Amino acid sequence: MTPDDVLAEFRAAGALLEGHFILSSGLRSPLFLQKALVFQDPRATERLCRALAEAVVARFGAVDLVVSPAVGGIIPGYETARALGARAVYVEREDGEFRLRRNFAIPPGARLVVVEDIVSTGGSARECIAAIRPLGGHLLGAACLIDRSGGRAELGVPLVALATLEVPAYPADALPPELEAIPPVRPGSRGLP
Repeated sequence: MTPDDVLAEFRAAGALLEGHFILSSGLRSPLFLQKALVFQDPRATERLCRALAEAVVARFGAVDLVVSPAVGGIIPGYETARALGARAVYVEREDGEFRLRRNFAIPPGARLVVVEDIVSTGGSARECIAAIRPLGGHLLGAACLIDRSGGRAELGVPLVALATLEVPAYPADALPPELEAIPPVRPGSRGLP
């Protein structure tokens, strides 16, 4: 699957949005990838995650376990693990920090990959990695459907992305005039009650 194919899946789902968006990092952007609109279609999700699994194997070899950050990484993590023939677990916030819960565990020596939906600043992936490093296993790297950092997000491990976009993100006090003229919306899941 080419990067254009990946973006075509997002466009077909109406998931490539333009406007003024408040990202989970607090930064502002003229483009938002509403991946939930893609993930509501199991066939599209399967196509994307099968392609991501192929890219993961090409880069890292066999994988035993996929770990994803909740909430956004759960669906692509599970579906990528299914395509890999691996197990899938996720970290979720407890007292403000990511932790493995629900009796999830990382078997000793397991070859694992962190799978995200979209990487913007890499914050969620870095938090996920920090939560699982002390738990054992062999962390091979991370993977995502779309890296919207233009390849600049630093995760501390190699990152495989099906598509890489150069999408600007601005602090709220340094918006370009065209973005400042549009009322902002917060479309992501972090602000949900």
